Amino acid sequence: MNRKKILASAVAAAFVTATFAGHDFLATLVPTATAETAAAEPRVVGLPDFTELVNLTGPAVVNISATRLKLTKRREGPSRSPQEEDAPESFRHYGMPTPDREGPMRRSGGSGFIISADGLILTNAHVVDGAEELNVKLSDKREFKAKVIGVDEVTDVALIKIEGSKLPVLKIGDSSALKVGEWVIAIGSPFGFDNTVSAGVVSAKTRSLPNGNYVPFIQTDVAINPGNSGGPLLNLKGEVVGINSQIYSQSGGYMGLSFAIPMDVAMEVETQLAQGGKIQRGRLGVSVQSLDQDLARSFGMTTPQGALVSQVQEDMPAAKAGIKAGDVILKVDGDAIEDSASLSRLIAGKKPGETVAINLLRDGQSKQVPVALGSMERGLLATTDKGDADAVKAGRLGAVVQQLNEEARRALGDGRGVMVTEVEGAAERAGIRPGDVILAVNSAPVTNPADLKRLIAGSGDQIALLVHRDDAEIFVPVKLG
Repeated sequence: MNRKKILASAVAAAFVTATFAGHDFLATLVPTATAETAAAEPRVVGLPDFTELVNLTGPAVVNISATRLKLTKRREGPSRSPQEEDAPESFRHYGMPTPDREGPMRRSGGSGFIISADGLILTNAHVVDGAEELNVKLSDKREFKAKVIGVDEVTDVALIKIEGSKLPVLKIGDSSALKVGEWVIAIGSPFGFDNTVSAGVVSAKTRSLPNGNYVPFIQTDVAINPGNSGGPLLNLKGEVVGINSQIYSQSGGYMGLSFAIPMDVAMEVETQLAQGGKIQRGRLGVSVQSLDQDLARSFGMTTPQGALVSQVQEDMPAAKAGIKAGDVILKVDGDAIEDSASLSRLIAGKKPGETVAINLLRDGQSKQVPVALGSMERGLLATTDKGDADAVKAGRLGAVVQQLNEEARRALGDGRGVMVTEVEGAAERAGIRPGDVILAVNSAPVTNPADLKRLIAGSGDQIALLVHRDDAEIFVPVKLG
């Protein structure tokens, strides 16, 4: 007997709330129904109400005015910290310069937030570093002189302190629990406009930026502008989950890409700064780069994972442990290494003198190497890359090379490698340039043009060349076939 199937659907409103201090921030979700399903994914038709959240958290956000000696002619545009000079122009820290007054001093502004009742304030290092005087203003119009407890330029986190009573305090949240798509808000002083609120969503997590290799940044679309630096990024529970630090901009202002330092990172720094005013980090002593699919195949790997060692610094922990250029670091103390940035962050989280177990791949073979870490100074731990004889054409590579002359040998120190003078074919397609010095094919060293020709002749269709370029050593994948 045939049975008739009757599909009945009803549209009902569902309500999703985020609660802070007993207040609900309401978003209305309406499920849709189709002939195939009675309840599809909900559709947002309402937005959160941030008013109570701002009322409760805003008083703990402060405006910071820094006065510095005016040592050079005033630069137009956003202020830069010293470590930014080599960063791509689009990625900048954004403090707020204020108009110069007569005299040898200049002022700039930023934001911060109170994290303890005794007046500890977190902000960005670039907001306060080098300041002769710091003034902190609260939303209730009280003003205080502040002193710097400690500054960490590597993560761009600073801890300062004011002396006051009945100070409002922000609650610290768990940045690792943030989800992509989650609502967040920022409070700060963009362009000097105190206690300005902007809102958006978490766009991505664990972003690596060119001048912030040790920080897994939170990316948002929250409007951040000069003067927001150092202010809090808050979740809908009213907890601070990040310190607003950088934006990507080609105009000098907000373009939809903002980056915050996760509070998990910031609080690790804060603990050390509060205890001794300086940070201790482990140092491996290598230059590393991430692998793409071509590089992975060059080293016999099926997937691009790990950090490829392109240079080992002399007399550093990695060199003493026998780590070599061409090794691929896959794990540290059992923790998987996804790319070069994850290695840098993991090593930075270790203590100087601590011995770590490093799992690596060398010539297709897995090895485990114990390494006693050194101490990192000003961010140098595992850095991420940024001949007289007749010229010889190196077979399928399509590059013309020659022996290094005396000047080049002295500059490189160890005398190895061959200088590229012309490129075509495979070398040109791979981005090899005249002036590059080829140091190795995969992990096999090159000391003269004959070495290079022999190694190319004995290679498969995919190789990786270790190249010295612009005072750095990098691996370049090359398809010979």
